[in-house]
Amino acid sequence: MSETPTSEDPSPDGDADAQRRLVRDRYADIATDDGGNSCCSDTAGNDGDCCDDSTGTDSEQLGYSTEDIEAVANGADLGLGCGNPKAIADLEPGETVLDLGSGAGFDCFLAAREVGEEGRVIGVDMTPEMIEKARENVAKNDATNVEFRLGEIEHLPVADACVDVVISNCVINLSPAKGQVFAEAFRVLAPGGRLAVSDVVLTAPLPDTVRDDPDSLAACVAGASPVAEIEQLLDDAGFVDVRVEPKDDSAEFISEWDDRRDMSEYVVSATIEAQKPKMERD
Repeated sequence: MSETPTSEDPSPDGDADAQRRLVRDRYADIATDDGGNSCCSDTAGNDGDCCDDSTGTDSEQLGYSTEDIEAVANGADLGLGCGNPKAIADLEPGETVLDLGSGAGFDCFLAAREVGEEGRVIGVDMTPEMIEKARENVAKNDATNVEFRLGEIEHLPVADACVDVVISNCVINLSPAKGQVFAEAFRVLAPGGRLAVSDVVLTAPLPDTVRDDPDSLAACVAGASPVAEIEQLLDDAGFVDVRVEPKDDSAEFISEWDDRRDMSEYVVSATIEAQKPKMERD
């Protein structure tokens, strides 16, 4: 009988702040180094979306089209994701979109094209350097319907019930309080709003050397949760129509994240979808 994987918090009890500082520091380094490292390697972490040809995983491997890549000005696509949330979000003109862990803004700018001038896109990131970089990219992309706010995804600087769609790309796994992240996503969504996330999920127990490694935490591995746990957290937050679908073909790029070991033996990318009920549950 195989051992059930768990997402035991790799940081000691009460050390969530230290975990956040670790992630914040790694992404500050990435934001201030245009040719820097990415989360998709063993030398850096992730706090945004992923993908330029010089760093991280190639965007096309993650499901972005050539048109997507060419539509966004240089500097927003850092190579830090594990999928393409826009592909599952079914965005409509006029909608308001919130990106959790928006990084330099790549997914935000793609979403802005989908929702149009009457729509709105908000990116939230806890790294000041990433927010600064993303705001610079607003002008480069002439994205007048996009704004970026500094904040933690566990404590969103967003009003209640004002968002139609919440997206995120390989960021929620980095949080030491995933249940709180989903509860906050539920809070800011309007009734009938939806969650469309790309993230990694745990498929096998992590060796202690990986689970306790700060680099593996920041590199989108050590903080991953099993599918059943994610489903339960979403249900606990109040979501319905929960769907978590692992993507077996993601092993091709995840296997390249670490030169020392094949991380695809432990995690795969997945699409995570859910909906806030149109009416309150009894």
